Amino acid sequence: MEIVLLLAALLIAWGVFTWLVKVVKASVQTALGIAVVLVIIQVGFGIGPQQLWQQITNLPQTVFNMLQGS
Repeated sequence: MEIVLLLAALLIAWGVFTWLVKVVKASVQTALGIAVVLVIIQVGFGIGPQQLWQQITNLPQTVFNMLQGS
């Protein structure tokens, strides 16, 4: 009985560990992708982080205005 419990615990721990590795990998890839885009925008177009953040916060209003204009 104890061996079954040990095997079950190992399987669950392995599943959680595998899932955690996938989540961390996806998060790191996403963060690196965002960082690359930010560097390209800043270096290529001279747009700073504050300008970009202001545009992001205004995005819902911009989309709404575009939809109203159609």
